[in-house]
Amino acid sequence: MVPLQSPSVHVGKRVRLQARQHPETLRRSPVDLEVVIPAYNEATRIPNTLVQTVDFLASQSWSSRIVVVDNGSVDETAAVVRRISRDAGAMVPISLVGCSLQGKGAAVRRGLLSGTSRFTGFFDADLATPLETLTQTMSLLEDGAAAVIASRHAEGSTVVRPQHLGRRVGGTAFRVLTKAKVKGIQDTQCGFKFFERDALTAAMVQCRSTGFAFDVELLLRLQNNEARIVELPVAWTDGAKSTFRPFQDGVASFASVIQLQKASA
Repeated sequence: MVPLQSPSVHVGKRVRLQARQHPETLRRSPVDLEVVIPAYNEATRIPNTLVQTVDFLASQSWSSRIVVVDNGSVDETAAVVRRISRDAGAMVPISLVGCSLQGKGAAVRRGLLSGTSRFTGFFDADLATPLETLTQTMSLLEDGAAAVIASRHAEGSTVVRPQHLGRRVGGTAFRVLTKAKVKGIQDTQCGFKFFERDALTAAMVQCRSTGFAFDVELLLRLQNNEARIVELPVAWTDGAKSTFRPFQDGVASFASVIQLQKASA
């Protein structure tokens, strides 16, 4: 007869299993803010992004951590992030998280849900939105906003360097499609969004999108939960490199939003 194991034995096994699967989560120390950066083949661009972000966060009054989510990169992204993490020291720790499920939405979701900080959010590796935007963002979150999102189309925003024509046309069509769905939001797709943890978690458990329509669904779930979303006008600069493919990803994004509309009708 196999002897019964006590609950503590089962718990111990579960903790050890979690440590093997997600060691970066169990090692994280408490911080006020976790900044998630989704990365796919960003070995060239990520060093400058991390250095700038560490320097900025180190000068703030709140404690921070950077979480880079490697979304199945086939270049040296992971190795580069580990090296910079060692060099950066403990002032602003850098964690590396893997995500094998394809899609920016999947990577962002993995990064956001892997932490425990009071505030968390994400921005793209191209730093299209100025890092200084985080100062006002944190002030608004501490004052009770559930979400603060950067906007290229809210009153007061400026575009320092615009996207090429194809992406601008696609972006305009996408905004028309989502305007009736996510009411009052001028820009659902700007890659800079930050949240209060409890409000985010309540919305995220309802989300199913993993691609570029992830932002739309997340904002929709927040609105359905009556969470307060603040849209912050910014001076935005289009990155020289983007993983977004206007035709392939554009068609997929449109299809995802239409499916989302049908599901919630």
